Amino acid sequence: MVFESFPAPWNSEHQIDQPKLTKQIVDKEEKAAFPLNGRVPRYLYFATNRENHWGHRRGYRIQINSFAGDHLPETNTMEKSVSWGRYKLAVTKRKEEEMHSTCIYNQNDPWSPLVTFADFIDNETIVSEDLVAWISTGFLHVPHAEDIPTTVTIGNEVGFLLRPYNYFDGDPSSSSPNGVYLTPTHDASKCENNHMACLQKAASCSPSLPTFTYSGFENLTGP
Repeated sequence: MVFESFPAPWNSEHQIDQPKLTKQIVDKEEKAAFPLNGRVPRYLYFATNRENHWGHRRGYRIQINSFAGDHLPETNTMEKSVSWGRYKLAVTKRKEEEMHSTCIYNQNDPWSPLVTFADFIDNETIVSEDLVAWISTGFLHVPHAEDIPTTVTIGNEVGFLLRPYNYFDGDPSSSSPNGVYLTPTHDASKCENNHMACLQKAASCSPSLPTFTYSGFENLTGP
């Protein structure tokens, strides 16, 4: 995001600063390693060379909702064993020998770790390669009275979203089948009751399942 300045149309003596999205191709691992306390681009977009119906490159966006807490200083002699914590996000070229960001044995000898994640970032090109996105998420929770009797989830969410971004030609959920409501008196094999029963087998990717039956809840008595 950058701001562009231009004269106000109604008065050239005044300037208007307008935000504008800019696109930048990140081509090296060093450029794609975003430090924990640094800025992260608003949109992180992994694109392919294929285009959708609208002429945009198909891809996925990573949206990080929470970040890990403070990391050990790099001057700490144990920091190398958890060096993945230096980054909010790091993108590297996929390698068979770089399958995990850490190792269970790192905790036994953190001063001489078997796996040092920071070494994965050796400035290789990441253009037209199979990529791995290493994401550090987390949050600091200080217990308080409102955690009794149980900690609420509102405001304590952690994680990230992997969202299709120009990957489809439209909203794929609009083609999802509608919900089906059945009662014991409905025949689930008839189309008027269950439209899922009339899907063409050739167009269906669902597994073969036994015929659906429903007889109501057990031990359910009337008034």
